[in-house]
Amino acid sequence: MKNIEGTSKPFQKRNYRPLIIALSIILIGAIGVLSGLPGVEDFDLFDVTILPLINAILNSFTFLFLLAALIAIVKRNVTVHRRFIYAAFTTTSLFLVTYVAFHYLSPSTPYGGEGFMAGFYYFVLITHILLAAAIVPLALTTVARAWNMENERHKKIARWTMPIWLYVSFTGVLVYILISPYY
Repeated sequence: MKNIEGTSKPFQKRNYRPLIIALSIILIGAIGVLSGLPGVEDFDLFDVTILPLINAILNSFTFLFLLAALIAIVKRNVTVHRRFIYAAFTTTSLFLVTYVAFHYLSPSTPYGGEGFMAGFYYFVLITHILLAAAIVPLALTTVARAWNMENERHKKIARWTMPIWLYVSFTGVLVYILISPYY
C-alpha cells in the first residue's frame, strides 16, 4: 500500500478488470443487438430523428474535451487534464444513452449516396464502428490505471487511447453529416 501524496491515508490499488470486462461486453453487446432490431413500430411521442443530431453534438463536445485534455497534459497540467477527461466521459456516456435510444426506437437508416461518397462513407463508418468497440475497454482501462496511480502504465496505454478516441468522436460527427440527408 502506498500513501496518497500530501495525506497520511494509505492508498490501495483496486482491481477494475472485472468491471471493465463486464461493461465492455454489456455495452458492445447491447449496441450489436440493437443494430439488428427493426425499431419500435408507430413510435410518435417525439421525432426520433433529433437524436442523431444530439449524438453529433455530444460527439463534438467529446472531441473538444479530449483535445483540451491532450493540450493540458502536454502542458503538464494534470488537474485540468483530469477534468477534461471526466467531461469527455460524461458526454460519451450521454451519447451512449441517446444512441441506444435512437437505435431502439428507429429502424436503421440506409446511406443513399453513390460512387466515391458511398465508398468514403462506408470506410469512415466501418473504421468508426470497429474503433468505437475498441475504445470502450481502452478508455476504461486507461482511466483505471490513472485511478490506481499506475502513471507509467497509464501513459503507455493513453498514447493509444487518446488518438483512437479522438478519431471515434470526430468520425461520429462525420458519419452524422454524411447520413443526415437520408433521415
